Amino acid sequence: MSERKAQVLIVGVGGVGAMAAYALEIGGKAEVTAVLRSNYNAVAERGFKIDSIEHGHDIKGFRPSYTRKTIPDVAQEQLQKPFDFILVTTKNIPDIPPTVADLIAPAVTPGKTVIVLSQNGLNIEKPLLARFPSNSILSSISLIAATETAHGEILHDDKDAQYISPFAAGPGVAPSEASVAAAHRYIEIYNACGKLNIMYEPDAQMARWRKLVYNASFNSVAAVLRMDTARMRASRHVIDDLVKPIMKEIVAAAGAAGYTFPEDLPEKVIRVDPTDTAFKPSMCQDVEKGNFMEIENIVGEPLREGEARGVSMPTLRTMYGLLKGLQLQVKEARGMWEPKFEEDNPYK
Repeated sequence: MSERKAQVLIVGVGGVGAMAAYALEIGGKAEVTAVLRSNYNAVAERGFKIDSIEHGHDIKGFRPSYTRKTIPDVAQEQLQKPFDFILVTTKNIPDIPPTVADLIAPAVTPGKTVIVLSQNGLNIEKPLLARFPSNSILSSISLIAATETAHGEILHDDKDAQYISPFAAGPGVAPSEASVAAAHRYIEIYNACGKLNIMYEPDAQMARWRKLVYNASFNSVAAVLRMDTARMRASRHVIDDLVKPIMKEIVAAAGAAGYTFPEDLPEKVIRVDPTDTAFKPSMCQDVEKGNFMEIENIVGEPLREGEARGVSMPTLRTMYGLLKGLQLQVKEARGMWEPKFEEDNPYK
């Protein structure tokens, strides 16, 4: 008798989500339900067209097992196959409703569904652990480069590498045996095709602090300056005055939290991006499009964690204030904030 396929719901099926759906489906150990939004009609009509560095450059007509426009409500719809995993690849913007927990709640089966957060930043698991205490929560640190260049058209031009970790219930607490087993199971079904580099990382926070060395610095500076990383490096002073100081502040905050990195890590991370392309990190792309940015988990949370432990982080503190100002402009443009004085405002 054939093995029962894992039921996987993917929320956020742009470039990264589409490549996850493809890997899971071709491996043969999962059936994917993909929640599509702006690209739903294009995919329903002709499927995904994929140009992939690992799977092939002329993939046409790919469709997951199931596609939907909305999050399934397992109880209300009386679904016969509740979800074993929910993979969340949407941007994490907790200051803009709905929250991730609110978004996925109808699809979560208590005690069964494993929630995989393939999102940036620190402390993203805390609201999920509080909302779904009987469910395992996993961290996916994804290094893939995959972009939806048009509705339903995916360019996957850098390899799918991920670090999968079980989140613990709190500081100093070991992840549960169930969460560790869920992490290994997820790796097994995701890389059943055998083409990818999906690795188990026992410490989720170590991996997330390390990625923040790049994200909290290059992402935030790029958003404020509207500048690509090659130009930052060519200027020299943007690196010396902004990027490198933030990197050092993140390393110091991580150290205060118990995570030690090599002294040369900032110098290595500065040189990660190629210099022959004008690459702009995602936060810069968002502000240029008038979209909301992932400020809180990428900048706000590491800042709060560091300052709570007595780490001075003046450059990141200034950058946080600038980014919140930019976010406020987007909120005002969308009718979510009015420039009026409240009674307790000391500056009126």
